[in-house]
Amino acid sequence: MRVGIILLCLAYVISQFFRNFLAVLSEQLYFDIGATSDDLAFAMGFWFLTFSLMQIPVGTALDKVGPKLTGSSIFLIGGAGGSIVFAMATTPLHLIISMGLIGVGCSPVLMGSYYIFARMYDPKIFASLAAIMIGVGSFGNLAGAAPLAFAADLYGWRSSMFALSLLSALISVGLFLYVKNPEMSENVNNGSFLDLLKINNLWFIFPLVLIHYAPVAGIRGLWIGPYINDTFGGDSNLAFSTTAMSLSMIAGTFAYGPMDQIFGTRKWIIFIGSSICLVAIAGLALIEQITFGLSVSLFCLLGFFGMSYPLMIAHGRSFSPEHLTGRCVTLLNMFAIGGAGLFQFLSGRIFRFTLETQGSSHAAYTAIFLFYASSLFIGLVIYLKAKDRLD
Repeated sequence: MRVGIILLCLAYVISQFFRNFLAVLSEQLYFDIGATSDDLAFAMGFWFLTFSLMQIPVGTALDKVGPKLTGSSIFLIGGAGGSIVFAMATTPLHLIISMGLIGVGCSPVLMGSYYIFARMYDPKIFASLAAIMIGVGSFGNLAGAAPLAFAADLYGWRSSMFALSLLSALISVGLFLYVKNPEMSENVNNGSFLDLLKINNLWFIFPLVLIHYAPVAGIRGLWIGPYINDTFGGDSNLAFSTTAMSLSMIAGTFAYGPMDQIFGTRKWIIFIGSSICLVAIAGLALIEQITFGLSVSLFCLLGFFGMSYPLMIAHGRSFSPEHLTGRCVTLLNMFAIGGAGLFQFLSGRIFRFTLETQGSSHAAYTAIFLFYASSLFIGLVIYLKAKDRLD
């Protein structure tokens, strides 16, 4: 099982790579196949949408079939197959289709790991294990920054995607061979997602789950690339800023992991961290004549404190009965990833509308940042009513 967990980590590294790599390839994709920032925002949003919609069948499959077959088969078809489609793309539509397939492929990877952690380990260390998984997987963010830029320049973005397809296929075979299913719950056939929706405490958590990951995912996954290019220019500036934000996200994930056990709370750690994210986004939107150094610092601040996802999942999962574990973590993940996808779609439309009406890319980026900040503020206000819980 140790080998299986390592392979799930590797699969999640690739999953993280896929949700962040378009920012680095934005310029090449524009010149090669005419993909604009709006096209890439839609493609990235489609990744999040298909990923999110898959959480319902994935959650049921985890509870009733187990992570072994669920993870290996879907990652092979979607992850490896979608990468091939991306590598062969000749129009923006092909990119959108491929990103949708890749979203399907990545959908069971993290949740399969969380299902194993929830069913086989002490609930008190769930957040720490979840954070370690995300922290290791977040090296995919790093791979999608300077290393990808280097590989794309050296070998071309198509060859790089073909290589990722082969790697995804090999990992899928490994998942089938080495991942073992936890013992099934006796009540696995009882209950459904509807039973989870009847848990009142979850409804004060859902709104923040929906928005808390969207700013860091949307900005690192796409907007940081065009923003740096349009505001400061230079390939070195882009590589530095994306790598710095990726490193901050990795550090933040590991930092969040043990905090609930150290401070004896999940709610207030999440609330304070998300509030700091709100300040960082507002700074990007409102500071006039912002310098490159300050903008990167704010991106890093957002990256570090925006990685409260493991604690959010742990907080929500603590209200779930055991036999609905798989469905609970995937439902929460559906809100988180679905929110990121929804906000990615909307951010692209906001960018295009503002650019057309005001003719200024600076005004367009400001509108996007204000949109993220106001949505996060609403989620935080509702979250104040959530019940704190560590079990």
